[in-house]
Amino acid sequence: MTRLAQTEGLTDIQREILSTVRDFVDKEILPVATELEHRDEYPSQIVEGLKELGVFGLMIPEDYGGLGESLLTYALTVEEIARGWMSVSGIINTHFIVAYMLKQHGTQEQKDYFLPKMAAGEIRGAFSMSEPALGSDVSAISSKGVRDGDDYVLNGQKMWLTNGGSSTLVAVLCRTDEGHPEGTAPHKSMTTFLVEKEAGFGEVRPGLTIPGKIDKMGYKGVDTTELIMDGLRIPADRVLGGTTGRGFYHMMDGVEVGRVNVAARGCGVAQRAFELGVSYAQQRHTFGKPIAQHQAIQFKLAEMATKVEAAHAMMVNAARKKDSGQRNDLEAGMAKYLASEYCKEVVEDAFRIHGGYGFSKEYEIERLYREAPMLLIGEGTAEIQKMIIGRRLLEEYRIQG
Repeated sequence: MTRLAQTEGLTDIQREILSTVRDFVDKEILPVATELEHRDEYPSQIVEGLKELGVFGLMIPEDYGGLGESLLTYALTVEEIARGWMSVSGIINTHFIVAYMLKQHGTQEQKDYFLPKMAAGEIRGAFSMSEPALGSDVSAISSKGVRDGDDYVLNGQKMWLTNGGSSTLVAVLCRTDEGHPEGTAPHKSMTTFLVEKEAGFGEVRPGLTIPGKIDKMGYKGVDTTELIMDGLRIPADRVLGGTTGRGFYHMMDGVEVGRVNVAARGCGVAQRAFELGVSYAQQRHTFGKPIAQHQAIQFKLAEMATKVEAAHAMMVNAARKKDSGQRNDLEAGMAKYLASEYCKEVVEDAFRIHGGYGFSKEYEIERLYREAPMLLIGEGTAEIQKMIIGRRLLEEYRIQG
């Protein structure tokens, strides 16, 4: 049988990378993922293995020690990793977004300093927009950076940092009013700061505290944290791109590719749920035959497989559009929206196929059932995606005259 979610037109190098990653997932991630997840244990050995494979530098240019691959290659790699354990793909995603922002918008000095170390996995990235008092309304951030000589002094509280504890570089979005007169649109007075820190929890550098891990329903193993800045001094040369007031655009560019990543994660989790469902359906017997031979179960499997294929196709299309240099916010929004919603539905159908055993922590589907909801809100809720999609459609189909 041809496996679901195949991608046409890949190069030999892309196929080799994906084959290597899939083999790693099957041998090194799937056998331990559920046990580590139940213990909420950071997957240190898995991360070291991915560093050796070069995954942390997958999209970083070869001039900086990376593999110089496309967003499509990266997204398909993430799809494979999420099939094994979604939390691991989250560790990669935040690192990748910061590396992408540096590659696209950093000064030459910033690229030369950070990218080689990020490609090797020596520096690990996280990025921070959200705050406790706001969700999707990025323009309402209150964290602030004020110029003081050759430094900026940062104050404020950030929320929902993936890799908050394990990272050593955080791209932090703050308001900077310097040079922006009263009445300036909020998104034009934001700046991204490159904040270096020690890995761990507590005070990780003077003025910067990572309080500890947030206890979550799913998406365990990876550390999700707050970040508190209290008089944090950052040199002016750590302003991303060297110019204030561009932070909103930097972050939105990073989130756009992050949405392709979340779509890829949804595809990977859905694929795994389908694999578990179709396998269990052939082993479980009721009324004298495998439940896979009951029409009701076949209908579920058909719907699940179709959703896996559709989500994968939209994710691939969004990645290829970005790789071509074209605007892809419409395609990325559609892919993220569809893949996350379909992932939830496919996981729930696999859960139903398992019956009572799906409720048991002995079965892998229980873990997937708790992981899928995070994709519905990560990198923008379904409602935010619909707003983006709707606005872009009205741009494309505006009536003239």
